Amino acid sequence: MWDKVQETVNYLVERTGFTPRYGIILGSGLGGFAGEIKIEHSIPYNQIPNFPVSTVLGHGGRLIFGTIGQKYVVAMQGRFHYYEGYAMQEVTFPVRVMKYLGVEKLIVSNASGGVNPSYKVGDIILIRDHINFFPEHPLRGRNEERFGPRFINMNAAYSPKMIAKAKEIAQSLAIQVKDGIYLGLQGPTFETMAEYRMVKILGADCVGMSTVPEIFVARHMDMECFGLSVITDMGDEQGIETVSHDEVLHAAKMAEPSVRSLIRELILQY
Repeated sequence: MWDKVQETVNYLVERTGFTPRYGIILGSGLGGFAGEIKIEHSIPYNQIPNFPVSTVLGHGGRLIFGTIGQKYVVAMQGRFHYYEGYAMQEVTFPVRVMKYLGVEKLIVSNASGGVNPSYKVGDIILIRDHINFFPEHPLRGRNEERFGPRFINMNAAYSPKMIAKAKEIAQSLAIQVKDGIYLGLQGPTFETMAEYRMVKILGADCVGMSTVPEIFVARHMDMECFGLSVITDMGDEQGIETVSHDEVLHAAKMAEPSVRSLIRELILQY
């Protein structure tokens, strides 16, 4: 893994000359954030050594290097999921690469199903914590000390400082945000009604199929993390009847202008 990461990093540095400080992972329906970036380089995943290739509709499949104001960023327009058949080390490989490109702060976004009754479709949720229900862990196996320690303290994995700043920015932009706990499941099936009830009983506010493995690996390498989720369906008797991937993409697109503004200003101001 170490050698593959370094090979990929060397390729990207030679091709771009970039040293980004912010890494961004754009989830389902949120790839339009690339419009906020003054793009210097755009590289399809299939041209990057050792990179997986995104297979999900709504995930663009390219790595973007550019600037937001004076801040250097690298953005994944489309992520990888465990349900696509990749090993967890493959799913999280780009996060390793981002770290060794120079990224210090990681921003992740996703679409999720809400179980908190105070939520509604289109709500923007700042993730304050997560519950891991994936059947595999990206750090299982022999630990590579050059990446990070064997055991990681996951307290405050989602930066309280970044969350506080995002709330301040949201208020100044008149964007309504909430915070909550995200539960990660494997997918690709949407949850049954019984599973939605389980998620709620376990203490989560929303549920999705990504993000958690990326945060594990980012924290393994001591990156500061911020997570944001768009509620694209509700896990109730009404919502479960119509939920589909097309509906998820549509709901995410509706929230995208606010998400774009919030992430852009967080990068500029933090």
